[in-house]
Amino acid sequence: MILEHALLPVRPGHEAAFETAFAEAKSIIAAMPGFAGLTLSRCLERPSTYLLLVHWERLEDHTEGFRGSPEYQQWRAFLHSFYDPFPTVEHFAPVLTA
Repeated sequence: MILEHALLPVRPGHEAAFETAFAEAKSIIAAMPGFAGLTLSRCLERPSTYLLLVHWERLEDHTEGFRGSPEYQQWRAFLHSFYDPFPTVEHFAPVLTA
């Protein structure tokens, strides 16, 4: 299992619209092969910043499967206009759980 981590800097004043768009867009990513769940959280100290955590079966399910799919273009159309600057996305493999 791979964990995708993305801090999403949403343009101030656009948070409600972003949350609405994300609620619509989540069905796109949820239908992708290898998708295993996600959480979207809003930062309490910086309310225009969101944390997106997505669980993927394999790294390639995200980097090749999702990002290389026509559905990713729909995802981009829903969400990418909200970001300033564009988010950094990183992937993590489990080391320890409790």
